[in-house]
Amino acid sequence: MIQHRPIQSLASFIQRTAISLSRRQKQTILLTLDVFLFLVAIWAAFGLRFSTPLPLAETVRYLWLLPLLLLLKPLVFLGTGMYRPVLRYAGFEFLLTASKAVICSSGAFIILAYFLPPLQLPRSVLINDALLTLLLVVSTRLSIRWFVTTVIALSRQNSQQERVIVYGAGAAGSQLVQTLAQHPTYKPVAFIDDDRSLQKQIIHGLTVYTPSDLPKLISQYSIDSLLLAMPSVGWVKKRQILNRLQSLMIPVKTVPCIGDIISGKVSISEIRNIDIADLLGREEVVADPQLLEHNIKGKTVLVTGAGGSIGSELCRQIARQQPKCLILYEIGEFALYTIDLELKEAFPTLKTVGCLGSVTDELRLQSVLLQYGVDTIYHAAAYKHVPLVESNPAPGILNNVLGTLTAAKSAIEAGVGDFVLISTDKAVRPTSVMGASKRVAELIIQALASRPSTPTSFSIVRFGNVLDSSGSVVPRFRQQIAEGKALTVTNSDMTRYFMSIPEAARLVIQAGAMGQGGEIFLLDMGEPVRIYDLAVQMIELSGLVPGKDIEIKITGLRPGEKLHEELLVDSAKAKPTRHPKIFCAQEPKIHWEFLQPRLEALIEKAHAHDEAGIREELRRLIPEYQPTNVQLTRSSRLAAVSNS
Repeated sequence: MIQHRPIQSLASFIQRTAISLSRRQKQTILLTLDVFLFLVAIWAAFGLRFSTPLPLAETVRYLWLLPLLLLLKPLVFLGTGMYRPVLRYAGFEFLLTASKAVICSSGAFIILAYFLPPLQLPRSVLINDALLTLLLVVSTRLSIRWFVTTVIALSRQNSQQERVIVYGAGAAGSQLVQTLAQHPTYKPVAFIDDDRSLQKQIIHGLTVYTPSDLPKLISQYSIDSLLLAMPSVGWVKKRQILNRLQSLMIPVKTVPCIGDIISGKVSISEIRNIDIADLLGREEVVADPQLLEHNIKGKTVLVTGAGGSIGSELCRQIARQQPKCLILYEIGEFALYTIDLELKEAFPTLKTVGCLGSVTDELRLQSVLLQYGVDTIYHAAAYKHVPLVESNPAPGILNNVLGTLTAAKSAIEAGVGDFVLISTDKAVRPTSVMGASKRVAELIIQALASRPSTPTSFSIVRFGNVLDSSGSVVPRFRQQIAEGKALTVTNSDMTRYFMSIPEAARLVIQAGAMGQGGEIFLLDMGEPVRIYDLAVQMIELSGLVPGKDIEIKITGLRPGEKLHEELLVDSAKAKPTRHPKIFCAQEPKIHWEFLQPRLEALIEKAHAHDEAGIREELRRLIPEYQPTNVQLTRSSRLAAVSNS
């Protein structure tokens, strides 16, 4: 190893020097080199024509033509784009470009000679010159490319490269290996593929092995991680592969989806850890473009809670549908600043308006709606964290219930055309204040929608847990794994439905387009996921051993939590819609005349911070609300303290 250090130092110096040169400087060097090659080619062509290595006497009569030839060839080479490709990344398409440049330059000279006989050279000289020029230009560039690759490899021998096996020897895997050849971080050592026709083949110098060879290869080559290069494979196949890879206890990474690669959003070399969405066991629901733009295109749209996880993604999705104006209504200054800045940079032609304000502030909200003539409202503002709302029920009721009531009544007063409430599966047979508050919000929307004089079309959207939203289990697990801490699971049997943030936002938009008045829309979310299994998978796909490297700690259900969530009280009542994966239901409602006094009583208890009174009013409004014993005991203690 010591004897190679001077060579590596020289390689590093050459690499640094090459990097310091600008693109124009590199092109000038190549052009100068080509002019020299043109001289060598024409000289050798004369030598072949006259069968002598030094054809001085034979070429004297043609010397005056050489400046013209040396001027014409570089001009044609420039015109055909010979100096545009980055030499290090140029593929076989370069041969086509070089052939075209040589043919065009020789052809141009022949045409000139045809019209100007004094310019004629012997035909054999022209043919030999063209062939020699092509040979010299191509071989020189291939030599430079080999030299550059060798220099890069030598300069990296002392660096710590991650040794990887690429799973998938198809187009994506092949392109990935080509890209990683120039990448300082990764060193591919082999391919794995299920396709028998590819096995035992050699692609880009790497052998394609079978999946059964993986344990042996990992041990033999001291593999650091696996790269899953199958961006277009279906979720069933991907899940089968991931299940097989879990037992290997080695980190698994993947490349972006093929759609993002094709659209140019990302490069195939943008390797990432396996996304938890890859483990869900279902495809994301495909959006209906007509439904997406129905309530947005050319309209003024307002999103409450625009800085939150769902609200901000709603804004991104809405911005793509070309609204007339997008109003971001948010109480948090930094959250509003962040999403407003992002949208202005991503959609510079879109008119966006950032409005600081609370959904409980009726005067502020109404003034915004009237000032901008809002057509559509997506109501995403809410407190959603079950334990926090459980220990702070009064703010939870004011934000989730009074906020929804204020937003809905303001929409009616301002003549807003469409209003969509974002709800949750925790509103079904709730056991928490948060879930109950969202069910009351649903009752408000249902009651207002059933009033004959209501000019606004109201609808409700329910979905399960949203992946990577703030406070959700997935980022928590990810952080705990990164810190080497135990993963905390409240109950080993707990299950949840999951969907991605973009999918949730698209559902909200499409459901709003189908709303007629008070319907509850929900997504076919597949089978619920067992949280304990999710924790095991995340640990194993990080290359760690559950119970050895990372513990899984059962902490017990928190106040208000349920073991299993539901999307409907009675799933048999769900009806299909024009979207094959979105369903609609009409659940029991309370007429406004009966709901209004109960709401006033609930809000009054919330203003008074009467926690026992809040839970009592929630039970009157929602018979199916069943708070835990812990909650009842705490409420009873508070009531006793207040009475004393």
